[in-house]
Amino acid sequence: MDSPVATRGAVGLSHTGADELLTPSQAGDYLQTGERFIRRLIAERRIEYIKLGRYVRVQRSVLDAFIEAGRVPRAPGTLTGRARAHGRR
Repeated sequence: MDSPVATRGAVGLSHTGADELLTPSQAGDYLQTGERFIRRLIAERRIEYIKLGRYVRVQRSVLDAFIEAGRVPRAPGTLTGRARAHGRR
């Protein structure tokens, strides 16, 4: 029978890279922004977060989903940088 995985005092939670719990400062580093931006996203409830007592943590997968949600696709028919430099259409 499998036993629960204990990670940093938490029972039953595995500590994988994709769902690693990050502090707001670490989350800011991950997004290459400041901690203040992460705290604003949390305050505005634009991203999910986890409360551990008085501590706030953000899962790395939540940040990845936030990045993906902000992705703006390339417009069809637009030239790429290299094709534009060579005058191709």
